[in-house]
Amino acid sequence: GPGRCAGRLELLHGGLWGTVCDDLWGLGGARVVCAQLGCGGPVAAPGAAFFGEGTGPVWLDDVRCRGDEESLLQCPAAPWGQS
Repeated sequence: GPGRCAGRLELLHGGLWGTVCDDLWGLGGARVVCAQLGCGGPVAAPGAAFFGEGTGPVWLDDVRCRGDEESLLQCPAAPWGQS
């Protein structure tokens, strides 16, 4: 993306960078991640690999945040690495 507060969400897990699938991604997840990064509130949460597909594994899929979680890891999702 154009800066650290916009773009594809990538996570470091086990020493390897991977992505979060955008299938169920929405403003709830964006709200949680933006807060974690100190980026303020989200303006949008585009899907369809809007910022391009990542090259590493998909670490998180089917992420369903309400938006009030303190961490992305508190959001319901498929098990790590299962997409």
